[in-house]
Amino acid sequence: MASELSHPTINDGWFREVSDELWPGQAMTLRVKQILHVEKSKYQDVLVFESTDYGNVLVLDGVIQATERDEFAYQEMICHLAMNSHPNPKKVLVIGGGDGGVLREIVKHDCVEQAVLCDIDECVIRVSKKYLPGMSVGFEHPKVKVHVGDGFKFLADYKNEFDVIITDSSDPEGPAEALFQKPYFELLHEALTEKGCITTQAENIWLHMPLIKDLRKACAEVFPVADYAYTTIPTYPSGQIGFMVCSKDPNANVRKPLRTWDSAEESKLCKYYNKEIHAASFILPTWARNFIYGEPSN
Repeated sequence: MASELSHPTINDGWFREVSDELWPGQAMTLRVKQILHVEKSKYQDVLVFESTDYGNVLVLDGVIQATERDEFAYQEMICHLAMNSHPNPKKVLVIGGGDGGVLREIVKHDCVEQAVLCDIDECVIRVSKKYLPGMSVGFEHPKVKVHVGDGFKFLADYKNEFDVIITDSSDPEGPAEALFQKPYFELLHEALTEKGCITTQAENIWLHMPLIKDLRKACAEVFPVADYAYTTIPTYPSGQIGFMVCSKDPNANVRKPLRTWDSAEESKLCKYYNKEIHAASFILPTWARNFIYGEPSN
């Protein structure tokens, strides 16, 4: 029974997300109603619990990946920033994203003909289908194909194939570490069509500035356009998470959406993303902008 389950991150009815390496000196806590699933997959520790205020919560290696209450703020932004920066995305690839949330967002675009997901851990897909139905609904769409395997190996087989590639990865530890390095972005570049775009999870300006600067540098060495945007989300460290948004087209301006929904359709399809927040998400605080892009010259 679920009530008999236990997990080292849960004590006295509270889940604690602690990482001295990734976010030293701070922690995230959520009150737990019941533990739903505990499993050691081939790649990581998988935990799902029902919280008192954020719905069901997916945790990998002790780090919150998604909660039912606020996941849309992440899924919509990591998807639509890239999708609406491409003139006509027909074939889209997701690396990671085993919870299905990014797939759910991709198929909101009528122009999409196929959405392919490649996640290394079948456990995440299986558990999300059971406990995160609002996200995993993405797997049920007829345009979706799923491949369980290594994203590096999968990408190596494709050249000039995808219009948009979205990397929905966990933090740069364990199986996701290689997804933050230049060879990975070179593979993405080769797998994209002529005007192809990517978004990739790019961490937090309050906690990971050297990593973000290095990540942007690696992207800019591969892509002619590489910009950092962000979203707000309460259950991620410091309430903020960023994305690198890149285009293979040197004339692209990813800061302004190429395609938009009308206001009524936008309100129907999205709870967080809109055309105004697309543009606003690239506007950074002065100190962060200067650190990532360099001090402006007079």
